[in-house]
Amino acid sequence: MIKLTVNGEPRTLDASPDMPLLWAIRDVLGLTGTKFGCGKGLCGSCTIHLQGRAVRSCVTPLAAAAGQSLTTIEGLMRDEDSRALREAWTEGDVPQCGYCQPGQLMSAAAFLRDNPKPSDEEIRAGTRNLCRCGTYQRIFGAIKRASGQGEWI
Repeated sequence: MIKLTVNGEPRTLDASPDMPLLWAIRDVLGLTGTKFGCGKGLCGSCTIHLQGRAVRSCVTPLAAAAGQSLTTIEGLMRDEDSRALREAWTEGDVPQCGYCQPGQLMSAAAFLRDNPKPSDEEIRAGTRNLCRCGTYQRIFGAIKRASGQGEWI
């Protein structure tokens, strides 16, 4: 039994400590917003927040989350602090296919928490999730708008 807090709610999971956190989130908890992409921690579709840090849940064992707090995209959607980011995402018409967007939003939220007024160069360098549709300019623009610094150039 592994105890952790998920989206502000205490949970106890009866699952293998070696199970990737992604599968515990999706299959055990039924929170399917976090996506499987590459399974190697490269693409970022599975990004969640563990103790406030963006982590790739496909390569993080459940045991690493024991006693800690994690936030999934479902939790981020209810988080008032991320409202500006969610609104910028919508206003910028960021998603195309949308598959990577939960991970993109989770990464962007953690990035902005650590760097609330990033420069264009910092946004470009700090955005490491992959998008098969190539909507990077829209992603960069949404991050810029969410930071309250105007439009992406």
